Amino acid sequence: MALRLFYSDLYTIPLPEGHKFPMHKYRALRAALEGDPRFEFEPSPLATPEEVELAHDPAYVHRFLEGRLERHQIRRIGFPWSEALVKRTLASAGGTLAATRHAWAFGCSGALAGGTHHAFYSEGSGFCIFNDIAIGILWLRENRGVGRAAVADLDVHQGDGTASIFADDPDVYTLSVHGEKNFPLRKQVSRRDVGLADGVGDAEYLEILARELPALFSFRPEIVFFQAGVDGLSTDRLGRLKLTHDGLRERDRMVLEACNVRNIPVVVTIGGGYSDPIDPTVEAHANTFRTAADLRGKPLS
Repeated sequence: MALRLFYSDLYTIPLPEGHKFPMHKYRALRAALEGDPRFEFEPSPLATPEEVELAHDPAYVHRFLEGRLERHQIRRIGFPWSEALVKRTLASAGGTLAATRHAWAFGCSGALAGGTHHAFYSEGSGFCIFNDIAIGILWLRENRGVGRAAVADLDVHQGDGTASIFADDPDVYTLSVHGEKNFPLRKQVSRRDVGLADGVGDAEYLEILARELPALFSFRPEIVFFQAGVDGLSTDRLGRLKLTHDGLRERDRMVLEACNVRNIPVVVTIGGGYSDPIDPTVEAHANTFRTAADLRGKPLS
């Protein structure tokens, strides 16, 4: 049974010349995985406003959808507003939500976008507008009666929006392993935060992860959301860490195998990656899904 991944051509939109966000990585990632029999692709649906409002202030949601955000709010997001951005944002959230439903039924699924962990309840930040992980968790709570969920956020930037949304929620365990001196400047409080010094390499990183994962699984989550950012790669313009492709593959294996052996569904989102040229980023993202496909267990009943 192939691993189902959700993708949309809407993920790639025009940006002003010189913009630092590598929008073209989404098409490149799809191309890297196409033709591999381990995967099947399904179009991402657009999330509805009602679904987004499970995790966000309705007033904020509608101001964004209607193009009525204040200039400073748009500046903090980092993308110029457009109708294309609205569709991209809803497709990204919808892809993760579709992957959430599929993972809950069959054990594992992923979205070739998402991991927008800098989005707060009533504002966006750092290229993140709606928090797809929070939407997925709260949709499961409302529609499938899921109790405990965990977020393994291994992007090099702290999952501050996710931490904030679930700060007072005892049924969500948020783990963030991130660069201590990297964005965001003002950190939030996750259930467990691990701040890394600049220049950390594979051995130290994997040792830390091995130490931290047992607490996440001791929480006994019914589902895990894996924010698999690859901006810790040594080639990344924004990462400041020294991880290799081998190190990232081992990171992915540790998280995904731990879910698999415990029969815990897992949703994979890609998070950040900013190598220039983009090829190492695309390869690292693709490797995450290849690892997921190789380790995936039988469908859950």
